[in-house]
Amino acid sequence: MTKKKKTVGKTDADVILIGAGIMSATLGVLLKELEPDLSIEIYERLDIAAAESSDAWNNAGTGHSAFCELNYTPEKADGTVETKKAVQIAEHFEVSKQFWAYLIEKGLVSNPANFIRKIPHMSFVWGDKNVEYLRKRYDALQKCNLFSDMEYTEDAKVIDTWAPLIMDGRKKDEKIAATKMDLGTDVNFGSLTRDMFNHLKEQKNVNLYFNHEIRDLKKNKDGNWIIKVKDLETNETRKRVARFIFIGAGGGSLPLLEKSGIPEGKGFGGFPVSGQWLKCTNDEIIAKHHAKVYGKAAVGAPPMSVPHLDTRMINGKQALLFGPYAGFSTKFLKNGSFLDLPKSIKFNNIRPMISAGLHNLDLTKYLIEQVRQSPEDRLDALKEYLPTAELKDWELEYAGQRVQVIKKDEKKGGVLEFGTEVVSAGDGSIAALLGASPGASTAVSIMLELLDRCFKEDLATDEWQNKIKEMIPTYGKELANDATLSKTTRERTSRVLEIENA
Repeated sequence: MTKKKKTVGKTDADVILIGAGIMSATLGVLLKELEPDLSIEIYERLDIAAAESSDAWNNAGTGHSAFCELNYTPEKADGTVETKKAVQIAEHFEVSKQFWAYLIEKGLVSNPANFIRKIPHMSFVWGDKNVEYLRKRYDALQKCNLFSDMEYTEDAKVIDTWAPLIMDGRKKDEKIAATKMDLGTDVNFGSLTRDMFNHLKEQKNVNLYFNHEIRDLKKNKDGNWIIKVKDLETNETRKRVARFIFIGAGGGSLPLLEKSGIPEGKGFGGFPVSGQWLKCTNDEIIAKHHAKVYGKAAVGAPPMSVPHLDTRMINGKQALLFGPYAGFSTKFLKNGSFLDLPKSIKFNNIRPMISAGLHNLDLTKYLIEQVRQSPEDRLDALKEYLPTAELKDWELEYAGQRVQVIKKDEKKGGVLEFGTEVVSAGDGSIAALLGASPGASTAVSIMLELLDRCFKEDLATDEWQNKIKEMIPTYGKELANDATLSKTTRERTSRVLEIENA
């Protein structure tokens, strides 16, 4: 680490990572590859890594690459489709795949089949207006090479070959359309996260602590950070000192950011959204569907609630989910407290939170409707995608909590953000990750942004630049503007990750 990070005063670790999810795992591996002598401590309040948002059942989207998620390509007032965010996410997912390929090539992670599988990504809509939108979306995305392999059809017979279950029992005169990307993948971020932590804990000067909760953190006069951590098994509390702190605690990040007292963290609020899945219990039905099929979200729905009929591999077995159905809870974590939301309200963020609430009444209405749904209501929603669905073949599974970011806005007072937000101190000594979608799928790009903010001097060195380019060969280049580089990169990562002909 540079002289800036080599602060005076005794420390217990160079880096402390709070939360054992995909973000901390990614940052930990990146830093350890870039600076092998770095000392790292990781603290997780639960008894296993990736048990909150990174877990396969808790994650609202596994493999976000913007191929099929329609909320990343909004239709503008003039009728055109905006593709900027979709292109960015698709490019970021390619960065993630390059990093994962590096992990495999170097033997840091053993078997790619443990966490990534090839699965087609589809968008599916019905009704004249939605079909027109999907056609325009397809045409707009065709201008970018990252989406050049996308197929579009309004032919029911073709869609039937892609995903027969969604066509079984459907009205023959219904106006429908679909797109398909065979390059799509399913990623089990829980498995990937645990694999990365298994590697990290075997490294010199790395210690991973489960059942440990961060109770407080503050900055010393010498520039170091002190955390107060409680061992939940022994009830013992101790203090640890580090030069750099990363708060990657999912929904638990906001309260810790507030405790840090950094001016950059003031004014942020959080709006928690819970979720539920319908999980198929009929193996015969599960075996007939091999795709992630995304539709259009209801008016007022948050991005994590975009409905999809989703094939996933969980614990080595194929699963089929539909949802997620949104809900509301004042918890910031699935295993959190109902007091999380009230406790997060401070003098510096109450105005943005009230303002964001007033500007998102349609979201409030939507969440109330979702909470009041009966099993029959959920089945009706499923039948829009699976006309022959029967309630006996599905059971309710609780998903994770998401805390959407509320931030100050000069004009509106406060706005509700649906992306991810890196908040860092001006001196780069602490950073927190807030928000949800697209989250895990773009973790590598998010952590590279964090390195640029918090380790700028290190990142400028030849040693770090060369190592990053070894891990991510296209670092500093834009795949969206280079069709040849995009093609060769995808061919290489598909081969290494063993999804080439899967």
